[in-house]
Amino acid sequence: MNAKPKDTVIANARIVLADRVIEQGWLALADGRIAEIGEGRAPAGAEDAGGDLIMPGLIELHTDHLEAHYVPRPKVFWNPVAAVISYDGQLATSGITTVFDSLRVWREDGAEEVDGRAGVLAAAITTARDADLLRADHFLHLRCEIPMPSVVEEAKELIDRPDVRLMSLMDHTPGQRQFRDEGKLRDYYRGKNGGKTDAELDELFAKRFEYQKAYAATNMREIVALAHQYKIPLASHDDTTEENVADAVRDRVSVAEFPTTLEAARGLHQAGIDILMGAPNVVRGGSHSGNIAAVDLAREGLLDILSSDYIPSSLLMAALQLPEHVPAISLPAAVRAVTKAPAEAVGLSDRGEIAVGRRADLIRVHIAGSVPVVRSVWREGGRVA
Repeated sequence: MNAKPKDTVIANARIVLADRVIEQGWLALADGRIAEIGEGRAPAGAEDAGGDLIMPGLIELHTDHLEAHYVPRPKVFWNPVAAVISYDGQLATSGITTVFDSLRVWREDGAEEVDGRAGVLAAAITTARDADLLRADHFLHLRCEIPMPSVVEEAKELIDRPDVRLMSLMDHTPGQRQFRDEGKLRDYYRGKNGGKTDAELDELFAKRFEYQKAYAATNMREIVALAHQYKIPLASHDDTTEENVADAVRDRVSVAEFPTTLEAARGLHQAGIDILMGAPNVVRGGSHSGNIAAVDLAREGLLDILSSDYIPSSLLMAALQLPEHVPAISLPAAVRAVTKAPAEAVGLSDRGEIAVGRRADLIRVHIAGSVPVVRSVWREGGRVA
């Protein structure tokens, strides 16, 4: 859907650069890149942005929202290509121009219905991309649940795809990390897809404890080795303790997703690992799991990257709200958390900021009261929304 871009000039805009805001500026785009940045009066024939913000297209490293389009109701599986196209359209109108589709690469009887279908969704993304049906630039993020018996085998089935650009190391065994409070995990499953009974949860949790004891240590070594072999960046997940941080350092992870405690976040930061937190956490004012609030980490200087996780529109909302919650964080700094910082964390050096020579992945944002509205989206200089 990315038509061959023509030379474009956008004027009368508040342009968010990496380090400052041009209050009245203009941009020239050519050959899919940013060709020139100016202040004041623009060249003749420019497109009037009406004083709206012009920002880099947002970069999303962790969203599993595709699953909501593929399985919109319990036991209802949508056409996977149609699901990808619908999901992609939602991403674009949320301002996301680069996305890492988070696919679960494990099977677990009695758990979520989309488990074990990463291959189906990866193939659907390829089909849509090859048919030029996508607005955003899509990469794959393989979410690896380490204790699951089949996780290594399933990761190997996808690992040599050129679009696999991130892998995460997860362990949702009850009583640790995100769900140290086992009651929170029970509440989660009781409210998901019609809910589970306590007897069903007792059986599920017992199986997870068994899997962790039998498989976790070996699977962790194999998944980490696989990522390093294919030079794919690694992310840790829900780090909670000093031991979790030590494991992340040992495994040479690039990004720590959703640390749950201040202690863990401080250790990760000291180790030079980028900290990613959920944008919904910022918008809602706290974690739905009862863990550390993203804003509290931001106040400590411990927040590097935001992710929309399960609500695509939250990414832009959180970036614009962050300076209100933490006045020490400027608008450019907040925007870096959803553009430049995630790009650098996964080695995408061609995008993520408005600078001459960078990809012309841009969004025009109008602020309607307290709600940001994405009015236009350009990918490589071509309008896609």
